[in-house]
Amino acid sequence: MVAEAPWRAIARRKQAERQSKIPSAWQLQTPPSPSSLDVRSIPRTSGILNSVELSITEDHDATSLADAIRSRTFTAEAVITAFCKRAAIAQQVCNCLTEIFFDQAIERAKFLDKEYERTGKTLGPLHGVPVSLKDSFDVSGYDSSIGIASLTGKPATKNALLVDILLEQGAVLYCKTNIPQTLMALDSDNNVFGRVLNPRNKLATAGGSSGGEGALVAMRGSVLGVGTDVGGSIRIPAMCGGLYGIKPSAQRIPYVGQQNGTRKGASKIGLPASAGPIAVSLRDCELFLNTISNAKPWERDPSVAYGLWSEQGSIQRKPLLGVIRQDGVITPLPPVSKVLDETVQMLRKSGLEVVEIDAPAFKKCQSLANKFFGIDGGNHIFDLLEATQEPLTAWLSTRLRRGKPISLDRLVEIHAQKVQLETEMLKVWKDPKTGRQIDAFICPVAPHPVPPIDRWNGASYTSSFVLLDYPAGTLPVRDFKEEDLKGELSDSKPLGSWDKINRELCKSLFTGLTFSSQANDVQGARRPSIGRYTWTRNYRCKSWHQNCRNEDCIKRCHSSRAPFEWGWWDARNYKTYAEYMAICCRFLQ
Repeated sequence: MVAEAPWRAIARRKQAERQSKIPSAWQLQTPPSPSSLDVRSIPRTSGILNSVELSITEDHDATSLADAIRSRTFTAEAVITAFCKRAAIAQQVCNCLTEIFFDQAIERAKFLDKEYERTGKTLGPLHGVPVSLKDSFDVSGYDSSIGIASLTGKPATKNALLVDILLEQGAVLYCKTNIPQTLMALDSDNNVFGRVLNPRNKLATAGGSSGGEGALVAMRGSVLGVGTDVGGSIRIPAMCGGLYGIKPSAQRIPYVGQQNGTRKGASKIGLPASAGPIAVSLRDCELFLNTISNAKPWERDPSVAYGLWSEQGSIQRKPLLGVIRQDGVITPLPPVSKVLDETVQMLRKSGLEVVEIDAPAFKKCQSLANKFFGIDGGNHIFDLLEATQEPLTAWLSTRLRRGKPISLDRLVEIHAQKVQLETEMLKVWKDPKTGRQIDAFICPVAPHPVPPIDRWNGASYTSSFVLLDYPAGTLPVRDFKEEDLKGELSDSKPLGSWDKINRELCKSLFTGLTFSSQANDVQGARRPSIGRYTWTRNYRCKSWHQNCRNEDCIKRCHSSRAPFEWGWWDARNYKTYAEYMAICCRFLQ
């Protein structure tokens, strides 16, 4: 009889441990039917949350929750209890959690409430706000196993710096979220915790590698989560869940204290990953970035560049936007091109200028990025897997092999290619007709809508901006409808194998999921103290952080429909995302 591989017992233990952290009163009496593909309504019908808890988790974003706790409308304890319950439900229907610390979170919330009552002061801008974390972040006392069996049972002895900063600013941390094995997949599946399911449609991918974070936020088991991105790992799950997600440029958000399956120091010779928010509103992304920047992380992490949020600049004129329609590797499917057209036309009708960008160098980015991903030949990951006889997941088994580490000469060569490509791409930031500076450009997040499980086709539209170190973010546009399927595919020869596979996806698309656009900031935003992340640099008016009702501000934003109490820049208030984005951009006119 063949002995059982050690990883199997480890997986059973970790899953049992996770299940034991969910109180029996929060467990679903009847699991959802396999035929129920959209499970987002289950928290409302489960009877586990009361009416106030449903309102806390469904009617607010992180910004309004912070306001409600400051105004004593809610206590921190009430807020975190509601989100712990909803996260527990999300885990049962989406398998989105890895480490659960609900009890500690509730105790911390009680402490925050007592301190607020005693001092009359909040701990920081995130006082009482629930924040969820990708599994890769070290939290003292808990594993950062990233779905690899040999990394379990080795709890972190100290927090990642970002975790400490979030706590110092008043956040309440309550869970860590599921990821793909090795963090090198575009769907979140691993042998230890299993596969993350997309709550909008369980047959569709939840994305990766921050897939558990995206699923939890889409279920509103969190309104502000923190992921990481080295190829699209924030932006892709955000698209799959119809959410907002920002990949800042490197040196903005502290990344130390991560488990990412590589040797320490490897990121210094490869492509650096970025940490960033996945959220239900755009202003929550700014809340996160503002809070972390103002905590002066450069004083504790030498890899973070100096730059307070208020010092990172704003546009003092009407912005000039660009559009890149394809990357030259994979042609977007007709539904994606259609939504990009809608966005561009609405922006132009609103009075904003959008210029077409021809970026021939764009098609070189993906192949060069792939060279960086294979620097160590995958040997460290395979060592971790083989320690418990753990196999690769099905998707990775055809894509990942142990190889030879890259030579020093070859490493120098690809870094030289990177510098050359970065220089070529600088040309996209000038309008070729007028020579004017382009402030930001939009392009697809992917060349297809949200696909079925394990069918995401290439990451060239996202990984390219890691290679170039451009800040980039996903913005939800509108849902995919039946009529969007009517566009005809080109009968031209495919650009290559990726393009051919992409065309085949037209036979397996789901309606009801969300189209998203990707916004990329001006290259100057990469400098230590200039610019802002992605689109957020375009929308700054100090008054609206204080529930502004100033008539001049209202006129300038051209929107009498905007609910200024909270979240007025949430796309749900507008007929289309394009209209919403156009209104936001007008703030600088």
